[in-house]
Amino acid sequence: MFSKVLRLKNSLISNQRHIRKFCKSQTHLDLKRTCLYDFHVHNEGKMVPFAGWEMPVQYKAGITTEHLHVRSDAGLFDVSHMLQTKITGEDGTKFIESMTVADVDGLKENQGTLSVFTNDSGGILDDLIINKTTDGYLYVVSNAGCAEKDLKNMLTQAELFRYAGGDVEVEIICNGLLALQGPSAGKVMQDAVDFDMNTLPFMTNRQCSVYGISDCRVTRCGYTGEDGVEISVPSDKSVELAIRLMNSKEGKVKLIGLGARDSLRLEAGLCLYGNDIDETTSPVEAALMWTIGKRRRQDGDFPGAEIILEQIKQKPKRKRVGVISEGPPARGGTKIYNESGTVQIGELTSGCPSPSLKKNVSMGYVETAFSKVGTSVQLEVRKKMVQATVSKMPFLKCNYFTG
Repeated sequence: MFSKVLRLKNSLISNQRHIRKFCKSQTHLDLKRTCLYDFHVHNEGKMVPFAGWEMPVQYKAGITTEHLHVRSDAGLFDVSHMLQTKITGEDGTKFIESMTVADVDGLKENQGTLSVFTNDSGGILDDLIINKTTDGYLYVVSNAGCAEKDLKNMLTQAELFRYAGGDVEVEIICNGLLALQGPSAGKVMQDAVDFDMNTLPFMTNRQCSVYGISDCRVTRCGYTGEDGVEISVPSDKSVELAIRLMNSKEGKVKLIGLGARDSLRLEAGLCLYGNDIDETTSPVEAALMWTIGKRRRQDGDFPGAEIILEQIKQKPKRKRVGVISEGPPARGGTKIYNESGTVQIGELTSGCPSPSLKKNVSMGYVETAFSKVGTSVQLEVRKKMVQATVSKMPFLKCNYFTG
């Protein structure tokens, strides 16, 4: 028994070293670079620090032009900074369900779902996409800014899982990751693969070759509200793939930076971890209750279940809502007041001028009594009150391909 405990302790120490090596603390002089860094610089990308990485915030055309191009044609994003992991073993599904709210067992092969890691207080540790594959493993993608935390969580829990007799392994996938988004994305991809893209609806995935590049995994998903795919590709083939996509005759594919990615996801009503959701917000407060599988609610066997299920039953004290405002754009941190401007009822978490709608859009949390769509509120912007209205989200129609 002592030797078993010692092996567990040594394994946990080894995991910590592995995590520190992979996710070492970065300074502004020591930022990590994706396999496409030189490609971005060559294409006049404006590189900025983001989540410990040096990433393109925009290209020469500018954020607004890039944003509108994704809405009208197709844009290519480098998201290789995100954490990609492979979960193997007979108990892989049981393992990931022990950490998230997803009904992974209920997924069909090559189907995926958005989920969240939760803590014992019902807060969100990170959001992630879990894909069931036909290759005997789960393919998981989570946020770059939470990579160290997520790895520590998964590796530690996997070790404890094995100690209790479970069969599971967590492996980092060191591939590049490209996101092709926009109404032309499907046509562009159809020219790049040897199967019918109509057989790959939203939130499904497939291992395949893309333009003859083998060992790619294509997932029909994205972070813009448009049709699109994310392509996990061997790092040494990432630039080749990017060039081939940009040279496609099926659409005018342009490079898109982080700036447009943020405004696109905001128009689509999608959360950014660290802004709109964090360890103090629950899936119920964040309007992500739909991520909690029916079976998982019945079993109540995920972290924070008691608190989260009680919020579903009794309603939370606050809710995430969309807001449309007049005047100068409101940003995250802006205080939200009642219609008369006398009582603070919440705070914005994200906001920007919408290039598509020509309005100021934002999201944030308000007291539940003020969460009804159409409720008039006021925002304190630059020390002045501006009129605003609680809005439904997404702010525009999403165009996911559902078959």
